Parts: sequence; structure tokens; C-alpha cells
Amino acid sequence: MTTDQTYDLLGIGIGPFDLGLAALAEPLDDVDAVFLDQRDGFSWHAGMLIEGTTLQVPFLADLVTMADPTSRYSFLAWLKATGRLYPFYIRESFYPLRAEYDQYCRWVAEQLPALRWGRRVTSVVRIADPAGIGPGAGPDGAYLFEVTAETPEGIEKYCAKHLVLGTGTRPRLPAHLTGLEGAGPVVHTSDYLPRRAELAAAGSVTVVGSGQSAAEVYRDLLEGCGTGAGEHRLDWVTRSPRFFPMEYTKLTLEMTSPEYTDHYVSLPLEQRDILGREQRNLYKGISGDLVDDIYDTLYRKSALGREVPTTLLTDTEVVAARLDADGADGAGEYVLTLRHAQLGTIAEHRTRAIVAATGYAGSVPEFLAPGLVNLDERGRYDVARDYTVDDDRRIHVVNGEEHTHGVTAPDLGFGAWRNSVILADVTGREPYPIERRIAFQQFGLPDGEAPVPAEPAPRAALRQAQEPAATGPSVNQSDTKMEAAL
Repeated sequence: MTTDQTYDLLGIGIGPFDLGLAALAEPLDDVDAVFLDQRDGFSWHAGMLIEGTTLQVPFLADLVTMADPTSRYSFLAWLKATGRLYPFYIRESFYPLRAEYDQYCRWVAEQLPALRWGRRVTSVVRIADPAGIGPGAGPDGAYLFEVTAETPEGIEKYCAKHLVLGTGTRPRLPAHLTGLEGAGPVVHTSDYLPRRAELAAAGSVTVVGSGQSAAEVYRDLLEGCGTGAGEHRLDWVTRSPRFFPMEYTKLTLEMTSPEYTDHYVSLPLEQRDILGREQRNLYKGISGDLVDDIYDTLYRKSALGREVPTTLLTDTEVVAARLDADGADGAGEYVLTLRHAQLGTIAEHRTRAIVAATGYAGSVPEFLAPGLVNLDERGRYDVARDYTVDDDRRIHVVNGEEHTHGVTAPDLGFGAWRNSVILADVTGREPYPIERRIAFQQFGLPDGEAPVPAEPAPRAALRQAQEPAATGPSVNQSDTKMEAAL
């Protein structure tokens, strides 16, 4: 089936960012939009909606408020509609429960007719614009984008003037953990809750990785340790030199600003990549409150005279893994080869289950026709300042520009600002006013002063060696002040 309609805007992938874009586009008379997703409905990190966990951004960082505080799709509007506004007010916390945020997003999704679920996009190509009036013009004249999607009922084709790519990231599992299962569960944090019962029954679990996701899983499993009968061993192995708390000071938070993004985009590719590694602890660290809670839990258990069968290993990397089908007592075990970075020593660690908090990885979708988007020398999106990836500025990317735009890319609170820019490009006006200066500080030198050459590579390499090691974006990439989601 081919739709007769030509849309002004077509989004591929419906995570929080494209969902927010759909909510902001809905009341605009000059934007006819449609959004496609292969899933059956909205879901936000269902495997990590651990009871009691909260966002690490205030409720203002919802889908729409930072662009339009009057929107009927705000978090406060959801609280009012569900009779929870006063309880939230009395609670006196700016930080919603993570499960609440998921419920809120589902509530918004249910109200937006522009969302099309169960559509797996298989192809995006340029086609000639029959009317010859499409914005921009390629080598063959005016064109539109034709998007092909598979559905349970058959093939659908859509035509659009502008595209937004919001396909997000996918769970990343190290090669030595892939296909390892045999003794017990090997689980990425994205699938933690559905398999928590298996992990609890395994007898021993090792959490591998760093960041908020690893800490939340460790804390959740910790309650089952040291309880007497049926003791459950729990270990945590991280490459990070220490359990880094996320930096949350206000002048640092100004890095989630248009001004810092301008500065970051202006830097050479190599320098941006160095900065990206150096800044991991700004948005991939652990909540300071959670670090303290883990310590307090360990202390409480030890003070009650219950030995806690747990070990926390920092600066330690899992360099290999294998299955020992027999194990020490006849049961299957996994044998992890650990290497301590500072000491350079090697040891083996045995466990019956593994939780991999090893992050997520993005990629350029295969359904894009060759040459449709600009790529850098490393095969990543070459994203312009206005979030476009094509010469005619008609294809935008959301949450796929961390390597070009820095810490604002995955930040929930900045998503509405980026969507305001996208809608301004689509409409040729500013339906939502765009703040261009919000920071007190200045990034870079004042105009007219000569820039200092970038520092030599050896110093940069030394800083890289000393930075907190990380395995990629954690699940909380979508909910920390300097993080964002699928």
C-alpha cells in the first residue's frame, strides 16, 4: 500500500525524543507528521524499571515543557489527568520515579494519532517530487523521500519532505560474553527485570560494567545476600579506577547548553573524540546517593552480624570468559579472566550468572540508501550544528550525535530544545522560541583573541589513560542530567 499523502515530516523510531517531537508537532497547522516504529507500542527501558529508581533529571525534562510549558502533553498534565498531582507535590521531589516516566510517555503516545506502530522500515530512498515543489533540490531536481515499511498486513510506502532518524541504540555485549550461556543466565542490563528470578536462583552472580546501570542492578541484588539459608554470592567487577559519582555541579551542568554545543561542534573530529572519552563521568557516572546507599546497605548487613558474600573490584577488566561445564562442585560455572590495570596481574573468577552492564551502541541504519546521509571518516553520522546529516538539510538525527555535539545529545532535558530546532527547519519559522544563550560562562576565547593550539597528543593520551573507564552508554543515558534514551 502506498499512501497518497505527502508528509512534511516523517520520523523513524519512537523513543522519548521522537515522541516529544510528535507531541510538539501535533498542534502545528503547518506540520503534517507521521512517525514509524517496529514495536507494538511505546516502551522505555522496561528491563530496568526497578522499583524505587528515579530519573536523574527534574520533571521539567519531560517530552515538551522546555519547549512549551503550556503543552497539554507535559508531565504535570499527566499527573493532573491521573489524579497524582497533589501526591507528587506533597512528595517534594523534582525527580519522578522511572516507572512514572514510562507511564507518562505511554499516556502521551496513546493520544497522538501520528504514531504508527508495527512498522519495520526496510528502505529509504529519494524519488522525484511529482509536483516539483519539494524543499531543496538534488542533482535530478526536486525530490521527496520514499520510506518503505513492513507490517503484518503487508508493505506500506510513505512519502515525506523531511526525515528524522531516531532509531536509538542497541544493547552491546562484549565478544567474550556473546553466546556464553550454558551454566546460568548471561544477561544484559536491558533484559534484567524479566530474568531477575533466574539470577536470584543462580547462587552466584557477577555484575560486569560501570555506571548507573551496574550500580542499580548490584543494589537490587544486594538485598538477597547474607540472609542465611540459600546464601547468594554477588560480585561487581568494573574497569573504572573507582566508583565515580556523576558530576552534578551547576556550572558543569551549563555544558548542556546551546553555547557549549556550539563550542563542541566547532572542534576538530579528533579533539571531540578525546573530549567525549574525558567527559564520561559527567553523564555516565553513578548517582552519589546510590553510591552512599550501597555502602550503607553493606554496613547495615555487616553490623547485624551477617557476613555479606560480596566483592567489589575496581580497575579490573574482564579480558576473557569460558564455560566450565563441571565446575567446582559438579555444576556448571563461568570462568572469567580478570586483569588488574594498575598491577598488571591476572586472576580467574568463577560465577554461575553474569549481568553485563556494558552499555549500548549506535549505528547508521542499513535501510538508508547509499549516499543519502553524510558520514565521517569513521563511518558515523556527520551531523551539522542543526542536527542534519545531508547537504540539503532535510534529514535530522536525534540522539545519534554524541560524537559531534557532546553531552547534550543524550540529555532528556535538551531534547525539547533540539526538537524546537528541527521544527524551525521544517516550518521556516520558530513555532517554539529557541533560547540561544543560557549559560553564565563562556566556552572558548572572546572574539578577536588568537586561539591557543590544541594540546600535544601525549598529554591527551595521558589524560585518556587516567579517565574513568566505561563500556559505553548505560541505560541511564536516557535519564541522567547529561544522559538520554531509546
